[in-house]
Amino acid sequence: MRFLLILLLSLLIFNRFGDWLSRHGFGRLPGDIRVRIAGRELFVPLGSGVALFLVASAIAWIR
Repeated sequence: MRFLLILLLSLLIFNRFGDWLSRHGFGRLPGDIRVRIAGRELFVPLGSGVALFLVASAIAWIR
């Protein structure tokens, strides 16, 4: 349960601060999927989500 909560939190953080994080390299990591279909863009930040998950896990573990 804690794993899913931290993963969800990291994805929410990425969605909220996506523009700021993309200027610092997130969103262009290996594993991030960006597809354009019929003029719409689908972005799935798998690599960035894992990176933010590790950061959130480290913060939770220290606390």
